[in-house]
Amino acid sequence: MTRVKLGLIGDNIARSKSPRLHRTAGTLTGQEVTYDRLIPKDMGKTFDEVFAEARAGGYRGINVTYPYKELVTAKVTVADPLVRAIGAVNTVVFDADGPKGFNTDYTGFMRAYRQVRGEAAPGAVCLIGTGGVGKAVAFALIALKAREIRCVDLDPAKAEALAEALRAQGSATAVSASTDALAAARGADGIVNCTPLGMVGIGGTALPGEAMAGAAWAFDAVYTPVDTQFLQDAQAAGVTVISGYELFFGQGIDAWEIFTGVALDHAALRRAIQGDET
Repeated sequence: MTRVKLGLIGDNIARSKSPRLHRTAGTLTGQEVTYDRLIPKDMGKTFDEVFAEARAGGYRGINVTYPYKELVTAKVTVADPLVRAIGAVNTVVFDADGPKGFNTDYTGFMRAYRQVRGEAAPGAVCLIGTGGVGKAVAFALIALKAREIRCVDLDPAKAEALAEALRAQGSATAVSASTDALAAARGADGIVNCTPLGMVGIGGTALPGEAMAGAAWAFDAVYTPVDTQFLQDAQAAGVTVISGYELFFGQGIDAWEIFTGVALDHAALRRAIQGDET
């Protein structure tokens, strides 16, 4: 039986479902998979130290989550020019010639969006949070042919930097930057939360419920819990919701392919871990 050692580096990941997903994928494909939570602050180490230990410690690869997706890009080789443009990595493979970086948040969001909305265009989108996952989702929205993306962040330099990176893609999508989520949400077809607000241990919401009125769809990148206040408010406003669980599942199966190259029955995996959606 093939043994595959995997892990996740991030903060506030005690309730992450990634270990269950990858271990179950291993069971379904006859692989012996271990998957460790690597939390730098709990280990009394820096991200750099944890990453170096994972690289030297026999790991095939690691996932990287908040707040390290941008930091890790300096430590890996990124072959895909699109991922280089995104500037964030959430999946790393340790090859003999060095660590390679990938972004399955990008592909995972596209899977999640199409799972719920099919071929419907995103329209004008208010995207709140321009960190690692926000960058990936924004580039995915361009691929999905969003008419407009309003990049919102409390840090105006971060919002503008993402807006400039998106404009450089040369698409027909109109792009703007803002620090005001309420203003950016007015008249938006889609409202997206890519901040950690709502996560277990953090709480809160990125936007008041009344600001969602009139939108067609909403997505929350947070998936612990799945039923965030943000999505509850969206549902109460009659908005179609795309849960962070769908992004989690999509990025997970794409990461599995990168880690192992082993074919996986996606429907069987979803059934096997479906209790994790609550």
